[in-house]
Amino acid sequence: MKTVFMGTPDFSVPVLQAMIDAGHQVGYVVTQPDKAKDRGKKIQYTPVKEKALEHGIEVLQPERVRGNKEFYEIMKAYAPDIIVVVAYGQILPKEILDLPKYGCVNVHASLLPKLRGAAPIQYSIVSGEKETGVTIMQMGEGLDTGDMLIKDSVEIGTMNYSQLHDCLCDMGAKLLVKALELIEAGKITPEPQDDSLSSYAKMISKADGKLDFSKSPEELERLIRGFDPWPGAFCQYGDIVMKFWKAEPLAETVDAAAGTILEVSDAGIRVACGGRAMLVTEIQVPGKKRVSVKDYLRGNKIEKGTVLQ
Repeated sequence: MKTVFMGTPDFSVPVLQAMIDAGHQVGYVVTQPDKAKDRGKKIQYTPVKEKALEHGIEVLQPERVRGNKEFYEIMKAYAPDIIVVVAYGQILPKEILDLPKYGCVNVHASLLPKLRGAAPIQYSIVSGEKETGVTIMQMGEGLDTGDMLIKDSVEIGTMNYSQLHDCLCDMGAKLLVKALELIEAGKITPEPQDDSLSSYAKMISKADGKLDFSKSPEELERLIRGFDPWPGAFCQYGDIVMKFWKAEPLAETVDAAAGTILEVSDAGIRVACGGRAMLVTEIQVPGKKRVSVKDYLRGNKIEKGTVLQ
């Protein structure tokens, strides 16, 4: 099909590659404007732009799409059969949604209507979902509210964000190609979402990684996995910020105040939380790499009885 691809981060790249591999004509790739990175202020291309240039595809980077007459005219002149959107980062106006023959479709990393919004992968772990997946959705004017076209699912198990992200990247690429085949053949039946079953995965901030030791060990362990690598799950140990990267809930009940370090050994740091305990096995302190507790203790000390904040 004659397509336009709109996307920005790493998650979008495998879908673009899959469309190219499947023989679809990608006339334009639309991505967010380049940004200066780090202290050197070196301009960095988005991952999607890098992939598009690799294949010689023309890249458009409008500051905004809504109300952008020049962008609309380019799209109108190209007359795509369909626009594929994967984590683009801007809301599309009705005139763009209505322009292609088959409209605009979105690759969303959850089993809609659950976990609409900006961070579905992270919150599928943090909220304790047993499974998640990818939904190919017909885009409307609402936020992830359009009709569902096709889905696939995966059990989350003990995956952290990075692992689940990569799994859903691959799934989304394969599912989108399948969806395009079905759409072009007229063999797909849109299914409206049940709004009463919806939930929302808000955009994540650094503060969301702060550990609340009044919560259960299971809740904290999920937060640690869901926010790995960013923003990371962290707490205050004395005058330093300590990040927890791996932990496991323990069944024992304890009387100590939430956040109290109960025991420190090569096996890990046993911490009181939610009336029970959690064993932390991998940590990180400022300026250092993430390491096992055993390795950290070779040159450092962690005081039993300290209350983590």
